[in-house]
Amino acid sequence: MTVRVEQTIRVSAPPERVWEFIADPEKRARSISVVTDWEDRGDGTSTWFLRLPIPVINRTVTVDTEDVERRPPEYVRFVGKSKVMRVQGEHELEATEDGGTALHNRFVVDGRFPGVERFFKRNLGDEIDNLETALREDLGMEV
Repeated sequence: MTVRVEQTIRVSAPPERVWEFIADPEKRARSISVVTDWEDRGDGTSTWFLRLPIPVINRTVTVDTEDVERRPPEYVRFVGKSKVMRVQGEHELEATEDGGTALHNRFVVDGRFPGVERFFKRNLGDEIDNLETALREDLGMEV
């Protein structure tokens, strides 16, 4: 089973400022609750270390991620691969008429281990909410 989630975040900051946050793999990783650590290689790739609260996974899962497409300051797409899942994330920034930004987020998770899809089906919306909170904090906005 594949889990897909789409959600738009609207903030009163210009796309260039939102891009500073969303294009930074460390800031994206830090906002995800199950990411315990990460290693940024500085070349558009990084490794995320996840602790998934799934009984049959009793270890840290490594997910090798790579930004596969970037169009500053409007779009970034990344893919992540591990033994337990594949993930693709897209962040598309759109300027709004009031000078703000609509940040369109799309995530697809393909689980390769029992319980992974079920976990993300229940929690992926909350993780996008965490991303919004981290973005607003980075922008100095009320959360």
